[in-house]
Amino acid sequence: MVKEVHVQGIQAYKEEVAKYVGKIVYAMFCGDKDEKGESWCPDCVVAEPVVAKGLKAASEDAILIHCSVGPLPYWKDQGNDFRTDADLRLKSVPTLIRVGTPRRLEEAQC
Repeated sequence: MVKEVHVQGIQAYKEEVAKYVGKIVYAMFCGDKDEKGESWCPDCVVAEPVVAKGLKAASEDAILIHCSVGPLPYWKDQGNDFRTDADLRLKSVPTLIRVGTPRRLEEAQC
């Protein structure tokens, strides 16, 4: 069964990725969730159940890191860490990546 981990922010994401060197690691980047557990990002709300269904076909020893990119005003800042990080360079949420590879799905592709 795929191990799922939830983190907030880029530093927590990088720390979590470092724990799984040599493993199959996926990362799902979405907007923060409110007190009801819903993201400010409507595309993330739609994508999450699709990704969850897709996990059933993933390798049993894979890791999925759910990473919250912050509140909407932070995400909209073109200079935020997720957009400017050399390894990530996120352009949109949701984004699903396979860590360590160029494979990624963005927005409607998720």
